[in-house]
Amino acid sequence: MKKPFHILVFPGGTEIGLEIQKALAPCKEVRLFSAGSDVSNHAPFVFARHFVLPSIHEPGWIEALNRVVEAESIDYIFPAFDDVIVALAQHAGAIKAGIVSSPLETCTVTRSKSETYRVLDGVVPVPERFRCAADVSSYPVFVKPDRGEGSRDTHLVHCESQLLALLQADPERIALEYLPGEEYTVDCFSDRDAGLLFCGARQRVRTKSGISMSSEVAPAQETFADYAARIAERLAFHGAWFFQVKRDRHGVLKLLEVAPRIAGTMALHRVQGVNFPLLSIYEQERFPLSLLVNRGVVSVDRALVNRYRHQINFGTVYVDLDDTLILHGKVNVQLAAFLYQCLNQGKKIVLLTRHAGDLDATLARFRLAHLFDAVVHVGKDDTKARYITEPDAIFIDDSFSERKAVSDRLGISTFDCSMLELLMDERI
Repeated sequence: MKKPFHILVFPGGTEIGLEIQKALAPCKEVRLFSAGSDVSNHAPFVFARHFVLPSIHEPGWIEALNRVVEAESIDYIFPAFDDVIVALAQHAGAIKAGIVSSPLETCTVTRSKSETYRVLDGVVPVPERFRCAADVSSYPVFVKPDRGEGSRDTHLVHCESQLLALLQADPERIALEYLPGEEYTVDCFSDRDAGLLFCGARQRVRTKSGISMSSEVAPAQETFADYAARIAERLAFHGAWFFQVKRDRHGVLKLLEVAPRIAGTMALHRVQGVNFPLLSIYEQERFPLSLLVNRGVVSVDRALVNRYRHQINFGTVYVDLDDTLILHGKVNVQLAAFLYQCLNQGKKIVLLTRHAGDLDATLARFRLAHLFDAVVHVGKDDTKARYITEPDAIFIDDSFSERKAVSDRLGISTFDCSMLELLMDERI
């Protein structure tokens, strides 16, 4: 069997990097690595192999990156931030791994909003741009950075004095007509030879800091597909890319931006069968590609997730059954996932229960009979703490009195089910 591709996500802690991780983590074809600057970010919580590197704006970053590439036999670097996309494309010849990206011209054009509008003016509708305040005939207008990401430093401007102040404070800002209508992101995939293979629009229902937090598959995909085909005729794309459009006051869809990269909410189409990161690797390898997409209306809603660092080292897990592993008459899926995590890590799992019924029958009914290294059926008047012998054990039970007795007697960490997320290790 061919060895898996060693893929370095750089930087791994962005929303882009986290979607790449979610898409590639379950794939047998890939072994994941991450790198990024020495700043607080989420990458170390989801990547088992994470490296701290200088920023692309610091001297020596290419040499440091190449050291990781050589040490870990990296096949491809997957850029996960707009400036990194351009930097890697510009220095591709000096980097000792392939870059999962589109050609340099596409990367540089799309990094600038004004250059994107210039290149695609007449290809698809673009918003009117005002070179100075005197060009504005009516307000409001929209001001944003020419090279920005998310919705940072964007302003809805209602008067000339406000516009003048913003443009004087930062000449790199651009002033555009205000587009008041619905906003859509169109996820696309192109093969450099076969052309546009997938185009799927999603409506941005709720956004936060420019990130689509609630999104759903858009109706009437034909117009979006037409725009995608026109853009792809003008700019060369190798793999995943997307563009965003918004309706003007007349209902015309006008271009906001184009980006030759993964988008965080591409997850909406990933779960329908379009794994953009994996397909992009295949595109670099020049594999023949075909897509199998589950049709239907899908929506996604995103929220913050908690992941933790801790210093609890344990080799054995003692776990209760009733109201713990079996909760409300069903298997507690989160706890079951944790126990299988422990199994994968070679930890011992012991069931410690006072179950009043036929224990074997209950375990068989819930398909749990073969999960445990040992099963201890504790008597009504007995204490569970007496059966815990390992000094590096932890104890999981819904009963506070049981947990307190174990803690008082043994001094080990105890947990109820609301505390389990501390112990989950999702690093790949």
